[in-house]
Amino acid sequence: MKPVAVIILNWNGAALLRRYLPSVVANTNPDIADVIVADNGSTDNSLEVLASEFPGVEVIRFTENHGFAEGYNRAIAIAAREYTLLLNSDVETPPGWIEPLYEAMRADSHIGACQPKILSVADKGKFEYAGACGGFIDRNGYPYCRGRIFATCEKDCGQYDNIADIFWASGACLMVRRAIYLDAGGLDTAFFAHMEEIDLCWRIKLAGFGIAAVPQAK
Repeated sequence: MKPVAVIILNWNGAALLRRYLPSVVANTNPDIADVIVADNGSTDNSLEVLASEFPGVEVIRFTENHGFAEGYNRAIAIAAREYTLLLNSDVETPPGWIEPLYEAMRADSHIGACQPKILSVADKGKFEYAGACGGFIDRNGYPYCRGRIFATCEKDCGQYDNIADIFWASGACLMVRRAIYLDAGGLDTAFFAHMEEIDLCWRIKLAGFGIAAVPQAK
Protein backbone atom coordinates (compact mmCIF):
# COMPACT_ATOMS: atom_id res chain seq x y z
CA MET A 1 0.00 0.00 0.00
CA LYS A 2 1.25 3.49 -0.86
CA PRO A 3 2.06 5.78 2.08
CA VAL A 4 -0.03 8.71 0.80
CA ALA A 5 -3.68 9.01 -0.25
CA VAL A 6 -4.34 12.11 -2.38
CA ILE A 7 -8.06 12.60 -1.85
CA ILE A 8 -10.11 14.90 -4.06
CA LEU A 9 -13.66 15.53 -2.84
CA ASN A 10 -16.08 15.92 -5.74
CA TRP A 11 -19.68 17.02 -5.97
CA ASN A 12 -21.15 17.57 -9.43
CA GLY A 13 -17.72 18.59 -10.67
CA ALA A 14 -17.35 16.63 -13.89
CA ALA A 15 -16.03 19.70 -15.73
CA LEU A 16 -13.44 20.35 -13.03
CA LEU A 17 -12.36 16.71 -13.06
CA ARG A 18 -11.82 16.85 -16.81
CA ARG A 19 -9.81 20.08 -16.53
CA TYR A 20 -7.63 19.43 -13.47
CA LEU A 21 -7.49 15.71 -12.72
CA PRO A 22 -5.23 14.88 -15.71
CA SER A 23 -2.37 16.93 -14.19
CA VAL A 24 -2.84 15.27 -10.80
CA VAL A 25 -2.79 11.79 -12.31
CA ALA A 26 0.16 12.52 -14.58
CA ASN A 27 2.32 14.30 -12.01
CA THR A 28 1.66 12.39 -8.80
CA ASN A 29 4.49 9.95 -8.11
CA PRO A 30 2.85 6.49 -8.20
CA ASP A 31 5.53 5.11 -5.89
CA ILE A 32 4.38 7.50 -3.17
CA ALA A 33 0.66 8.10 -3.56
CA ASP A 34 -2.67 6.80 -4.76
CA VAL A 35 -5.07 9.36 -6.29
CA ILE A 36 -8.58 8.89 -4.91
CA VAL A 37 -11.77 10.77 -5.77
CA ALA A 38 -14.42 10.76 -3.05
CA ASP A 39 -17.72 11.49 -4.75
CA ASN A 40 -20.22 13.28 -2.53
CA GLY A 41 -23.41 11.92 -4.08
CA SER A 42 -23.03 13.68 -7.45
CA THR A 43 -26.08 13.88 -9.69
CA ASP A 44 -24.17 14.94 -12.80
CA ASN A 45 -22.03 12.60 -14.91
CA SER A 46 -19.00 12.69 -12.59
CA LEU A 47 -18.99 8.95 -11.96
CA GLU A 48 -19.30 8.18 -15.67
CA VAL A 49 -16.41 10.55 -16.44
CA LEU A 50 -14.25 8.89 -13.79
CA ALA A 51 -15.03 5.39 -15.04
CA SER A 52 -14.46 6.15 -18.72
CA GLU A 53 -11.67 8.75 -18.65
CA PHE A 54 -9.79 7.97 -15.42
CA PRO A 55 -10.06 4.20 -14.93
CA GLY A 56 -6.89 4.10 -12.82
CA VAL A 57 -8.24 6.51 -10.22
CA GLU A 58 -9.75 4.92 -7.12
CA VAL A 59 -13.28 6.15 -6.39
CA ILE A 60 -15.09 6.28 -3.06
CA ARG A 61 -18.83 6.65 -3.65
CA PHE A 62 -21.18 8.30 -1.17
CA THR A 63 -24.91 8.14 -1.82
CA GLU A 64 -25.51 11.69 -0.57
CA ASN A 65 -23.71 15.01 -0.26
CA HIS A 66 -22.10 15.10 3.18
CA GLY A 67 -20.52 18.51 2.67
CA PHE A 68 -16.83 19.38 2.71
CA ALA A 69 -15.92 18.51 6.29
CA GLU A 70 -17.93 15.32 6.72
CA GLY A 71 -17.15 14.19 3.19
CA TYR A 72 -13.44 14.32 3.91
CA ASN A 73 -13.87 12.78 7.36
CA ARG A 74 -15.64 9.78 5.84
CA ALA A 75 -13.18 9.44 2.97
CA ILE A 76 -10.14 9.61 5.25
CA ALA A 77 -11.67 6.98 7.54
CA ILE A 78 -11.90 4.66 4.51
CA ALA A 79 -8.58 5.48 2.82
CA ALA A 80 -6.20 4.02 5.37
CA ARG A 81 -2.78 5.42 4.43
CA GLU A 82 -0.12 6.85 6.72
CA TYR A 83 -0.50 10.30 5.17
CA THR A 84 -3.57 11.96 3.71
CA LEU A 85 -3.45 14.85 1.27
CA LEU A 86 -6.66 16.84 0.90
CA LEU A 87 -6.68 18.38 -2.59
CA ASN A 88 -9.34 20.67 -4.03
CA SER A 89 -10.83 19.60 -7.34
CA ASP A 90 -9.78 22.88 -9.00
CA VAL A 91 -6.04 22.49 -8.35
CA GLU A 92 -3.44 21.92 -11.06
CA THR A 93 -0.31 20.05 -10.02
CA PRO A 94 3.05 20.26 -11.86
CA PRO A 95 5.71 17.53 -11.96
CA GLY A 96 7.43 16.99 -8.61
CA TRP A 97 4.70 18.63 -6.58
CA ILE A 98 4.18 15.94 -3.94
CA GLU A 99 7.72 14.76 -3.17
CA PRO A 100 8.84 17.79 -1.07
CA LEU A 101 5.72 17.55 1.11
CA TYR A 102 6.21 13.84 1.69
CA GLU A 103 9.92 14.23 2.37
CA ALA A 104 9.36 17.08 4.84
CA MET A 105 6.85 15.01 6.80
CA ARG A 106 9.13 11.98 6.84
CA ALA A 107 12.15 14.03 7.91
CA ASP A 108 10.47 15.74 10.87
CA SER A 109 8.03 13.78 13.04
CA HIS A 110 7.07 17.05 14.75
CA ILE A 111 5.26 18.24 11.61
CA GLY A 112 1.62 17.23 11.86
CA ALA A 113 0.47 18.90 8.64
CA CYS A 114 1.91 20.96 5.81
CA GLN A 115 1.05 22.76 2.59
CA PRO A 116 2.90 23.74 -0.60
CA LYS A 117 3.31 27.15 -2.16
CA ILE A 118 -0.10 27.79 -3.76
CA LEU A 119 -0.09 29.97 -6.87
CA SER A 120 -2.96 31.31 -8.96
CA VAL A 121 -3.87 29.16 -11.92
CA ALA A 122 -4.96 32.33 -13.75
CA ASP A 123 -1.70 34.21 -13.02
CA LYS A 124 1.01 31.76 -12.07
CA GLY A 125 3.35 34.52 -11.00
CA LYS A 126 1.04 35.47 -8.13
CA PHE A 127 0.05 33.72 -4.94
CA GLU A 128 -3.43 32.23 -4.73
CA TYR A 129 -5.84 33.72 -2.20
CA ALA A 130 -6.65 30.29 -0.74
CA GLY A 131 -3.57 29.72 1.37
CA ALA A 132 -0.74 31.41 -0.57
CA CYS A 133 2.45 30.27 1.22
CA GLY A 134 1.11 29.44 4.65
CA GLY A 135 -1.39 30.94 7.06
CA PHE A 136 -1.41 32.88 10.30
CA ILE A 137 -4.14 34.53 12.38
CA ASP A 138 -3.96 37.90 14.10
CA ARG A 139 -5.09 38.86 17.60
CA ASN A 140 -8.53 39.85 16.26
CA GLY A 141 -9.09 36.50 14.61
CA TYR A 142 -8.40 37.57 11.03
CA PRO A 143 -6.57 34.93 8.97
CA TYR A 144 -3.81 36.03 6.62
CA CYS A 145 -0.99 34.37 4.72
CA ARG A 146 2.57 34.73 3.61
CA GLY A 147 1.78 36.25 0.23
CA ARG A 148 -1.79 37.41 0.93
CA ILE A 149 -3.20 40.10 3.21
CA PHE A 150 -6.99 40.49 3.02
CA ALA A 151 -7.74 40.49 -0.74
CA THR A 152 -4.25 41.52 -1.87
CA CYS A 153 -2.11 38.71 -3.28
CA GLU A 154 1.61 39.31 -3.81
CA LYS A 155 3.75 38.36 -6.75
CA ASP A 156 5.93 35.33 -6.08
CA CYS A 157 9.50 36.63 -6.19
CA GLY A 158 10.95 33.85 -4.05
CA GLN A 159 10.42 35.88 -0.89
CA TYR A 160 8.82 32.93 0.93
CA ASP A 161 10.93 30.09 -0.41
CA ASN A 162 12.04 28.91 3.03
CA ILE A 163 10.32 26.08 4.89
CA ALA A 164 8.49 27.86 7.70
CA ASP A 165 6.46 27.12 10.80
CA ILE A 166 2.95 28.51 10.26
CA PHE A 167 -0.30 28.57 12.18
CA TRP A 168 -2.56 26.99 9.58
CA ALA A 169 -2.23 25.22 6.24
CA SER A 170 -4.71 25.62 3.42
CA GLY A 171 -7.38 22.99 2.90
CA ALA A 172 -6.89 23.48 -0.85
CA CYS A 173 -3.79 21.31 -0.57
CA LEU A 174 -3.22 19.96 2.92
CA MET A 175 -1.01 16.99 3.79
CA VAL A 176 -1.60 15.58 7.26
CA ARG A 177 -0.62 12.50 9.19
CA ARG A 178 -3.79 10.41 9.16
CA ALA A 179 -3.42 9.29 12.79
CA ILE A 180 -3.12 12.90 13.95
CA TYR A 181 -6.10 13.91 11.81
CA LEU A 182 -8.22 11.20 13.41
CA ASP A 183 -6.94 11.87 16.93
CA ALA A 184 -7.75 15.57 16.53
CA GLY A 185 -11.32 14.73 15.53
CA GLY A 186 -11.03 15.58 11.84
CA LEU A 187 -12.72 18.57 10.28
CA ASP A 188 -15.49 20.09 12.40
CA THR A 189 -18.79 19.70 10.53
CA ALA A 190 -20.17 22.79 12.32
CA PHE A 191 -18.26 24.87 9.77
CA PHE A 192 -20.53 25.19 6.75
CA ALA A 193 -17.82 26.56 4.48
CA HIS A 194 -14.33 27.95 5.06
CA MET A 195 -12.25 28.16 8.26
CA GLU A 196 -12.51 24.43 8.95
CA GLU A 197 -8.86 23.83 8.10
CA ILE A 198 -7.78 26.67 10.42
CA ASP A 199 -9.75 25.07 13.24
CA LEU A 200 -8.22 21.66 12.50
CA CYS A 201 -4.68 23.05 12.39
CA TRP A 202 -5.29 24.87 15.68
CA ARG A 203 -6.25 21.57 17.31
CA ILE A 204 -3.20 19.85 15.79
CA LYS A 205 -0.98 22.57 17.26
CA LEU A 206 -2.68 22.22 20.65
CA ALA A 207 -1.80 18.51 20.49
CA GLY A 208 1.87 19.49 20.28
CA PHE A 209 2.57 19.24 16.56
CA GLY A 210 3.78 21.83 14.09
CA ILE A 211 2.25 23.08 10.85
CA ALA A 212 4.67 23.83 8.02
CA ALA A 213 4.78 25.60 4.67
CA VAL A 214 6.98 23.69 2.23
CA PRO A 215 7.43 26.01 -0.77
CA GLN A 216 9.70 23.56 -2.60
CA ALA A 217 6.33 22.00 -3.53
CA LYS A 218 3.91 24.13 -5.49
